Amino acid sequence: MMTFISLLARNRLAIVGLFVMVFVVVLSLLTPFLNLADPDITNTADRFVKPFSSDAILGTDHLGRDLLSRLLWGTRLSIAVGFAAALISAVVGAVIGILAGYYGGNTDNILMRGIDMLMAFPYILLALAIVAALGPGLMNALIAVAVVNIPFFARNIRGVTVGIVHREFIDAARLSGMTDARIMITEVLPNVVPVIVIAMSTTVGWMILETAGLSFLGLGSQPPRADLGSMLGEARAALITNPHTSIIPGIMILIIVVAINLLGDGIRDTLDPRLKSGALTRPMPKTKVLASDKNKVERDPSLLQINGLNTEFQLKDRIYNAVRDVDLSIRKGECVGLIGESGSGKSVTALSITGLVASPPGVIAGGSVYFGEIDLVRAPYETLRKLRGNRISYIFQDPLATLHPLYTVGHQLVEAIRVHQSISLESAKSAALSLLKNVQIPNAEERLNAYPHELSGGMRQRVSIAMALVNDPELIIADEPTTALDVTVQSQILNLLDSLRRERGLAILFITHDFGVVSQLCDRVAVMYAGQIVEQGPTETILKSPSHPYTSRLMACVPKIGRGQGKLETIPGLPPSLDKIPRGCAFASRCAITSALDVSVQAQILNLLSELRAQFNLTFLFISHDLSVIEAVSDRVVVLYFGSVVEIGSADKIFINPRHPYTKLLADSAPSIGQELNNTFMHEAELPDPLNPPAGCAFQDRCPLAILKCRQEIPELIMVGDGVKVACHQVKVS
Repeated sequence: MMTFISLLARNRLAIVGLFVMVFVVVLSLLTPFLNLADPDITNTADRFVKPFSSDAILGTDHLGRDLLSRLLWGTRLSIAVGFAAALISAVVGAVIGILAGYYGGNTDNILMRGIDMLMAFPYILLALAIVAALGPGLMNALIAVAVVNIPFFARNIRGVTVGIVHREFIDAARLSGMTDARIMITEVLPNVVPVIVIAMSTTVGWMILETAGLSFLGLGSQPPRADLGSMLGEARAALITNPHTSIIPGIMILIIVVAINLLGDGIRDTLDPRLKSGALTRPMPKTKVLASDKNKVERDPSLLQINGLNTEFQLKDRIYNAVRDVDLSIRKGECVGLIGESGSGKSVTALSITGLVASPPGVIAGGSVYFGEIDLVRAPYETLRKLRGNRISYIFQDPLATLHPLYTVGHQLVEAIRVHQSISLESAKSAALSLLKNVQIPNAEERLNAYPHELSGGMRQRVSIAMALVNDPELIIADEPTTALDVTVQSQILNLLDSLRRERGLAILFITHDFGVVSQLCDRVAVMYAGQIVEQGPTETILKSPSHPYTSRLMACVPKIGRGQGKLETIPGLPPSLDKIPRGCAFASRCAITSALDVSVQAQILNLLSELRAQFNLTFLFISHDLSVIEAVSDRVVVLYFGSVVEIGSADKIFINPRHPYTKLLADSAPSIGQELNNTFMHEAELPDPLNPPAGCAFQDRCPLAILKCRQEIPELIMVGDGVKVACHQVKVS
């Protein structure tokens, strides 16, 4: 609660709205106890008395009634009706939205078609029709306003519910035996409450206006009872001669509605989790740099030289030291791996290089980053803008999130080219097509006009690589570009990056938590822990004889194909909080000498599963694309391709002697420490189209052993010996 209040306090307009509403509500609650004239007593002798000219502070209306008294009683009534209508709409709309979103199917269709029918009518006409059917009166006006606003709540909450019901925690609740009603109340409702609160806070003012509108037309509050709308309606005849009778209730409506809207906007922003990190603040074009003395740095011939880099996140009174005194250099044509657990500072280091750490809350607190002769930390924004995507490129982890969903691949490539090059549209299109071919995308001409969602994960990552290459960069920063890909596609991407590096003389900073990938691709490796580089050197040296205990333990956590089942090494505990880093070595509490799960956490989870299995005699169905993990925990293995089982057998038989070509491909593609890149068994064909599956074996276009029979007949899953079943025409029964 205190966090909510502190975040709300950062929005000054919301605080203004809050104070105004508190004042108005308190005044309304105290109205019965104030020494006011009876709002309904008429005195025609004192008609249209001007404000501040007699005992009536705000004057009187056409019947001589005290306007101050009627204003306060009318405000009390209008606020009560507005909030009541909002509450009714929210409750009914939430029930409809949750039921429709949770059950889907016919329930969703029936409920939402009813909502669509309500929305088909203009809301004010529908409200008028409801009041006409029920008869004039404040209660009927309340019902009408509540009904016409139900669709707003129902549609919003239904949309949120649809996204929630497919989450894993809902599946876990179902597996635990919870009833649908209990799941909706205990699991779904708490997650949609913020949406309900936000919707109410932004619509209460609108509902007060709607109620006032009905009363203005004589369909709401009936004489002699006053609300703000009926006061306006009664005063309209004297608008020219005695405008104060209209202006006073009009100003009160304006004050209430504006205050509610300001407060509602503040509540909406406060309940947005991004506000806690400053993400809703307008971002700066480059990371903020704290003023500091520029220390003289001894330069070396490296393309990129990082010295004493410190990056921190400032959140209220807390400072999170994400990167601390990092020194790193990359030479031309060199690939340097940056490895560590999640939260170790790898990505923040990479983003700091080009000033892309979001400010607020991120700031570069010290150090320098030289790219050639340019200090990127102190370079002006315009210099950075010309370097980004031009001489320095970035490949992000999830291409689906970084490629714009509304533009074709070709459009985005052309845009990236023309931002930095003064060439014609046709020349840019030709260059984009050539790049797609260079990154080995089949049917490049067709893919140029495809949208990101129409491509596979591997194809999207190739497009991201093409986009990084459009302006022939000198340095590419690749932030875990293979984490979300299966091992076969991962192997293709690594081969592609390695070949492009050698052809173009690129320097690559490769961020990962996989030592197998580092072993295959990188010349040198730097190991990060708690924001610091704890060890760096040639890859072969680090992998064969690591010096730092953290590096040794991290490597020991990696499962290896051929090891078989058994307990994996783990690193006990968790990395320290970045706002409370201990003195001395940050690894001391986890050091024996003194995730995309990280390998250290992964090993702990696998060991826990093995212990639970042994203790409770559990049966596991373990789904993964990591063969080393499968071997570490499984007795038997089932290999799936394109929805069909292609090989099944005991784990030791499958991993020692895989029979199916696809199983061999998986085993050869899985990165492991000490293994070099291997593309001898790599076929670049894409996965078959599920809507148009090929005749015969689905693996035929990617299989080097395919024969004519493979294109005509689907192979049956047959026993080939040693308890192993394989679906392949080329595998013989032993």
